[in-house]
Amino acid sequence: MGFKKLLASLGAGGASVETVLFEENVVPGGVVQGEVRIQGGTVAQRIEGLSVGLQARVEVESGDSEYKRDVEFSRVRLGGAFEVRAEAVHSVPFGLEIPWETPVTMFLGRHLTGMDVGVATELQIARAVDSSDLDPVNVHPLPAQQAILDGFGALGFAFRSADLEQGHIRGTRQTLPFYQEIEFHAPPQYRGINQVELTFLADDRAMDVVLEMDKKPGLFTEGSDSYRSFTVEHATFQETDWAEYLNRWLAEVGGRRNWF
Repeated sequence: MGFKKLLASLGAGGASVETVLFEENVVPGGVVQGEVRIQGGTVAQRIEGLSVGLQARVEVESGDSEYKRDVEFSRVRLGGAFEVRAEAVHSVPFGLEIPWETPVTMFLGRHLTGMDVGVATELQIARAVDSSDLDPVNVHPLPAQQAILDGFGALGFAFRSADLEQGHIRGTRQTLPFYQEIEFHAPPQYRGINQVELTFLADDRAMDVVLEMDKKPGLFTEGSDSYRSFTVEHATFQETDWAEYLNRWLAEVGGRRNWF
């Protein structure tokens, strides 16, 4: 028995954890419901703690290099310490709130390349290496976000890529230590533009929309960026024709710079 306990403390023959999400599709500001199932090992074990949280893979710039790291941006502890008997199954239900700034991972029914967001589960076992698990969630746009994405689509912009950048955009309602950039290829009629990057920073009332327009480099000039930010209320976003709004801004900026 003592040998079995030693193996369990080292992770061999010890308890294992599995997280089941009742619904993988969520929106910012919503709640993901699920259940953590702990399967007892060959001996009884004391569980010091159990928690679930949201985790994202974020790009970090360091000097001249870049690397990615996992950032946890929401966590809830599920009760206190308890014991799992040998071979027994212990189930713990949970509801995890999705922060309003959670990055969108789904667009036009497909997963956005580069978006790794999921529920991380941590099981703390006395004198044992922590067990962890990661279950992806599908974060769909809020209605106001979808309206702006549809506006770009109506103008002929095509999705290029998405990433999460560590840092803070000044002058916005951002609270998380990172932000999302969704990149679009510009259609031919905007011949002076290479791409447009879009960032949403939302709370329960409104969201800041940040646009970065990348000019194509010319023969004698270097490429330059143009920015615009504006606020959209969740309750009134339907009052604006977003394709017209975006086209007007692009035309104004491009016209001032003689891009097209």
